[in-house]
Amino acid sequence: MMDPKESPERNREKLRQEELKRNPTGNINDSFNRANNGGVVDLVGSLGWKGTLIVIVAIIIGFLIASMLF
Repeated sequence: MMDPKESPERNREKLRQEELKRNPTGNINDSFNRANNGGVVDLVGSLGWKGTLIVIVAIIIGFLIASMLF
């Protein structure tokens, strides 16, 4: 199933697409929920580990600044 040269991201996306084909009603539910909450998996997947680390550090710094002001 998995080609040795295939990246983990590509394999994950292929598995996700196969699941969507097998379960179309789950896709409708996921799309409604994703519209309300956003897709964290998509965000982290597009940023990579460095981008994710920067977002986490920014959130922590923002939380510390907000807690000092209030």
